[in-house]
Amino acid sequence: MPRAHAMPSRRPRVNRAPSATHVAIIGAGRGGTALIEVFAADPLVQIVGVAEVKANAPGVALAKRLNIPVTRDYRRLLELEHVDLLIDVSGNAKVWELLQDYHRMGVTIIGGASAKFMWELIEARIRATAEIEKSLNKYQSLYRLYVKETSVAVTDERTRIACEMHDGLVQNLAGVNFKLDLSLQLIRKNPKASLATLREGKAQLKLAIHESRQAIFNLRPLHYDKMELLPALTNYLTSYETQYHIKTQFHVSGDEQILFPRTKIFLFRIVQEALSNVEKHAKATRVTVRLDIDPQLLRVTIVDNGVGFDMDTVLRDPDKWDHFGIRGILERARLVGGEGRIESKKGHGTTIVVDIPLDKKETRSHGED
Repeated sequence: MPRAHAMPSRRPRVNRAPSATHVAIIGAGRGGTALIEVFAADPLVQIVGVAEVKANAPGVALAKRLNIPVTRDYRRLLELEHVDLLIDVSGNAKVWELLQDYHRMGVTIIGGASAKFMWELIEARIRATAEIEKSLNKYQSLYRLYVKETSVAVTDERTRIACEMHDGLVQNLAGVNFKLDLSLQLIRKNPKASLATLREGKAQLKLAIHESRQAIFNLRPLHYDKMELLPALTNYLTSYETQYHIKTQFHVSGDEQILFPRTKIFLFRIVQEALSNVEKHAKATRVTVRLDIDPQLLRVTIVDNGVGFDMDTVLRDPDKWDHFGIRGILERARLVGGEGRIESKKGHGTTIVVDIPLDKKETRSHGED
């Protein structure tokens, strides 16, 4: 094999620490490659040369990329002026036999079983590091996805609540303010009309107070000390039925204590999003929420008797996908490791099913993180 670089009699000028150990490696197979990978990244080591007779050995290509001198004749390494450590991982008995007879002041020689043990340890370290980096990259990707999707979900939630407050609470408060102004104008000219206006304003203010309480409840749905999901859903459905005059039914099987607090919160938001869509789009008179909890699977099913919609049309149109709230429901399901599906036909209502697998970590007695 032609030499990749002329083997110098003196080491090349490289920016290294003055106390660097100068290493020469005989053999560029698995062992030599492992040694080159580790030593090349160490600022206290200078690889001054590599010897290998096989042109296609993996360490040869690596040495070329790192600008390390390569030779076919290992004896040229013995002639180098600056060598502190010479490592033989060629596996050639004749080479090792010759090296055992080689003595030079200040040069340490490692070969045979000792060298093999060294590069096997280094290989194991490289593999372990590669696995760690692979796992870190995987979890970093998942974390970026989680942050991205969580941000989208939080933004959607804030937008929804802001719209509800603008369309309900703010409008009612503006109406109260208008009626108070009108009452002030009428109080002397027409006291009876002023009194009637005040009564209307009071009724409107009462409605605004109810809506403000509902908005606060929507922001903080669960009792955070106990993280009780079922009472929160029961209260929410009762309030929903009163506010929108849509009859609700709630069926539960299983024990919520096996659920993580985070899963409970996401599940509440899924039900909340689904029922918000029912109120806005379905024109339904009845909605049923069913919650089935067993040690392996959590399933929530939401069924309404509304007008329904054409799923194929909605799935082809990203704007309608967002408009009907499908994206928010499916994203929330994914964020807790589950998946959702939606079935709907015009004139036949809509059914939403969300399945969340419960692994062993989630089936602890108190559902704690």
